[in-house]
Amino acid sequence: MEFGLHMPTDGPLATPDTLVSLAQRVEALGFSIITAGDHIVTPMNIESAYPYTRSGRARARPDGDWLENLTLLAFLAAHTSKVRLLPSVTILPYRNPVIAAKIFATIDVLSKGRVIVACGLGWLREEFEALGAPSFEERGMVADEYLRAFKELWTSDSPTFEGKYCRFSNIYFEPKPVQKPHPPIWIAGESTPALRRVGQLGDGWQPVVNNPKHPLDTADQVATSLARIHGYAEEAGRDPSKITVAYEAEWNDEARIVSSGERRAFTGTPEQMTEDIHAFEKAGVQYVLWTLPGANMDETSERIEHIADVVKPGASN
Repeated sequence: MEFGLHMPTDGPLATPDTLVSLAQRVEALGFSIITAGDHIVTPMNIESAYPYTRSGRARARPDGDWLENLTLLAFLAAHTSKVRLLPSVTILPYRNPVIAAKIFATIDVLSKGRVIVACGLGWLREEFEALGAPSFEERGMVADEYLRAFKELWTSDSPTFEGKYCRFSNIYFEPKPVQKPHPPIWIAGESTPALRRVGQLGDGWQPVVNNPKHPLDTADQVATSLARIHGYAEEAGRDPSKITVAYEAEWNDEARIVSSGERRAFTGTPEQMTEDIHAFEKAGVQYVLWTLPGANMDETSERIEHIADVVKPGASN
């Protein structure tokens, strides 16, 4: 099992010196991945329901104080040398696909092949509208088309694409990404359409623990959804064994009991977390991506050290 850590993109820890310090410490401790979330603006009036809480309310900065995640990862690429760079996740419809593909290719070149392209559909209708993005209702079809356009741009010497939301021809697209045939594409989501998208188009699946409509609180739940992904991959003529799984877990050193009456995975004692690591490995998970929100640098560093000193050694036993 390998581990990743979410970098703060907002709040008091989202400063250049703190971000560099965190990224370099995480790399030195042997974590494999650093990630950064994606918001570009915060609408002043939000009616959209947040899908990852039962209340439908999200934690949001009222002042819209978010760092752009691809720029942040490019910045951290210059201050690290080993950790993979994972936007977690880039909302596909927010950016012109040719520009987005160019940014990913550029970061991959400058980081010497460390980019993972993690993608999602987004949930905040008002942000779509503020950005002039394609239709919120059609975002699934937009995402599928953009992913195919990415692959065309990254692999073809004379890229050509004709779709409903994206089209290009008679262009050079250089330099290509360092990774061949292209950087791995990880797709987020827990719903049936998301699982199908992973099976048909993704190199990896990046589920989140806290989706009340599609709970993945246990290794058995993850294994069930992964079996469905494998079925979709086989239907598409793809090799299911090639699909990576990176599970997003929330830090909690007290056991959290969910509605099913079971303990949420990766909460509780170090011994319980170690048990979870082995269970999730058996279920097919290769990475755990931790969210370790701390009120300050000391608290966040303490939690990172805890994962490195207590949980990571248990993963190798």
